[in-house]
Amino acid sequence: MQLNETHDPALTSWVASANGAGSDFPLQNLPFAVFRRAGSSEAFRGGVAIGDQVLDLAALGALADTAGVFGAEARAALALASRDSLNGLMAAGPAAWSALRLALSRLLRSGAAELPQALVAQAAAEFTVPARIGDYTDFYTSIHHATSVGRMFRPDEPLLPNYKWVPIGYHGRASSIGVSGQAFLRPKGQTRPASGGAEPHFGPCRRLDYELEVGVFIGAGNADGDAVPVAEAEAHVFGLCLLNDWSARDLQAWEYQPLGPFLSKNFATTISPWIVTTEALAPYRAPWRRDAADPQPLPYLDYPALRGSGAFDIELEVLLQTAAMRERGEAAATVSRSNFRDAYWSVAQMVAHHTVNGCGLRPGDLLGSGTQSGPEPASAGSLLELSDGGKASITLPGGEQRTFLEDGDTVVLRGRAVRPGLPRIGFGEAAGTVLPAR
Repeated sequence: MQLNETHDPALTSWVASANGAGSDFPLQNLPFAVFRRAGSSEAFRGGVAIGDQVLDLAALGALADTAGVFGAEARAALALASRDSLNGLMAAGPAAWSALRLALSRLLRSGAAELPQALVAQAAAEFTVPARIGDYTDFYTSIHHATSVGRMFRPDEPLLPNYKWVPIGYHGRASSIGVSGQAFLRPKGQTRPASGGAEPHFGPCRRLDYELEVGVFIGAGNADGDAVPVAEAEAHVFGLCLLNDWSARDLQAWEYQPLGPFLSKNFATTISPWIVTTEALAPYRAPWRRDAADPQPLPYLDYPALRGSGAFDIELEVLLQTAAMRERGEAAATVSRSNFRDAYWSVAQMVAHHTVNGCGLRPGDLLGSGTQSGPEPASAGSLLELSDGGKASITLPGGEQRTFLEDGDTVVLRGRAVRPGLPRIGFGEAAGTVLPAR
């Protein structure tokens, strides 16, 4: 991805709230979502974040005075982005995405004609899942997470032999993906009895967990039978979001052998409403590293630019707010921080491996990165790791303790790309709340 005028750190917007150092959504970001005014019966439509506002793309398309900024390609992309899902825009491909982004950047810059009639305050908006997600695949790209969890169950061999050779993934459940603000019932299922008896117990999950992940939205897909070369893979990626793949650890321990997770994973997945485009993240790329002592990627997973800029430098954070904290008016407390650049497998490698057998991806398909844990204990991306499998508790500022999530707990994921001399590119939040089982 080449840098262009939209990345200029000196650019400011006539939307004043976009210009502060603390904004997630400066002019250089321009992430996409699907929204409407909260509590209204309006149709959902595409929007772009700018400061604390949403640029209403449907309203924008109806304004005649944008004609001088939007060329034919950008106007066609704007029409696609104004619909009730972003699938059409995603299918249009990188040239259309870039043309629309450039037109929006010019339209919103300081000195351009102001269009307040096309803005809706984010605080007055409600959001929905930004695309019709046909398929969802969850990967396992953090070697730190895989090793930490593996050590709990296989002390003599925490990392299985295939991990360093092949990006591991499994197919998830698209129907249970919800946008930030999602509330879900504590799942039920079978668990292995603590006593070691032969008959399993059925009931509510007792070891509910979150997973700090990055979501990858597919743009233009590939035909069945056509593998996507790894060097071309990112041209098929529309953008990234935050993703929490909630996990019922006790259900998972009983059911995952021999085929993998089922009820322990399919009950809820929460994503942030905003999709940050890969173009917006171009200045925040990082080297992709593989220890020289480790197996190097097979040729179909390797390409010249991988080691120079194959990773994304995105700071990730998990916050937890209990019901008692909420009642006292206390904000959510940070429980861990990590960075997406530490992933063992890159976004391009995930896409290439997913399609190497001829699997067709479609616009709007979602890939999860898997839990993003860092090399330090405090950078663990799940309670399973922070609590050492439930053996130790974490203590929150008010004195409450957690090994796993309790009813009423809200988990908030945040992410931001930060680099000296550049504006902060934020992802907003992915928040979800645990409700009692019924």
